[in-house]
Amino acid sequence: MSRQHKVAILGAGIGEQHLSAYLGLADRFRVTTICDLDAGRASGLATAQDGIRTETDIGRVMADPTIDVVDICLPPHLHFSTSIAAINAGKNVICEKPLVDSVSEADQLISAAAAKGCLFAPVFQYRYGLAMAQLDALISAGLAGAAYNASVETHWDRDAAYYSVPWRGTWQGERGGAVLSHAIHNHDLVCRILGPVDKVSATLATRVNDIEVEDSAAISMVMKNGAVVTSSITLGAATNTSRFRICFEGFTAESGLEPYAPCRDAWTFTARAPLRERQIDDVLASVAAPKAGYAGFLDDYADALDGKDNSSVTLQDGRRSIELVTAIYQSARTNRSVALPVGTDNPLYQGWVPLGGPGETKNAKGRV
Repeated sequence: MSRQHKVAILGAGIGEQHLSAYLGLADRFRVTTICDLDAGRASGLATAQDGIRTETDIGRVMADPTIDVVDICLPPHLHFSTSIAAINAGKNVICEKPLVDSVSEADQLISAAAAKGCLFAPVFQYRYGLAMAQLDALISAGLAGAAYNASVETHWDRDAAYYSVPWRGTWQGERGGAVLSHAIHNHDLVCRILGPVDKVSATLATRVNDIEVEDSAAISMVMKNGAVVTSSITLGAATNTSRFRICFEGFTAESGLEPYAPCRDAWTFTARAPLRERQIDDVLASVAAPKAGYAGFLDDYADALDGKDNSSVTLQDGRRSIELVTAIYQSARTNRSVALPVGTDNPLYQGWVPLGGPGETKNAKGRV
């Protein structure tokens, strides 16, 4: 049975985009609280809708029995502790990327959420849009066949002004660089389409900005289904673009260049056997545009809250994302391929953030 779920947004930065999506789903959600240490920023965001109160104390938000969902839009180093606090307060939880900064913390969240009956959704809004609906329809119609190869580009422009925010570009504040904070959505999209990763090899570098963490990467993945994937990442591009090209047995799927919503619009699907192009076109013509981005993500989460059929992002999806990040950092530091899944015996299971010891020198150009 559908009802209007009451939401508190923690963090008025990216929280502004979340609020916009909630306002478009007024029959399913009502944002009642915006919490930010900067009271003025919270108040400015609260003017978007009558009746939103502002708060600077997260503890008071957690103690409010009227709040059903806590939406965490805070800097990455606060995600784990705030998620645990929300779970323990009996809230359902949404958390921006990156979910946490270790597989260990992901496993702790999974256990805590299960114990409390918390519905917890890591934010992966790239999954939602017309292109994904088209691809799902073509696969369901039996037109894709085996997946052979994929390439993904995360070529964005981030300069010194972007890194003027004190916690950005640091291991302690951001917990990682372009792999963790920029390409993580595109990597999740690859896994949403092709399934889990079997092994990964990675080279990381800091080439663009004077920061502690990586801003460039060349990554190779082998998926469990045998498909091979290359991921090219840089924060030194002239423009912001994301691009996907996936070669299936039956067709090649190609995205546009939209950087932050690559599945929002239609992709191009080209049949390997030209006579099958008509079949592809017929399937595509039957696909209606669904809600995209944050709106699609939140609508799916509401279905999960209401006990309806859904494909909502799960904590297991979040763990797989953090697991891949862990394997990438391990591969880059050891110059070896790393097999997944990542278990408790992995040397980075407890985290990849350097402690400043030998081989983990901070702020060294070209090093992680």
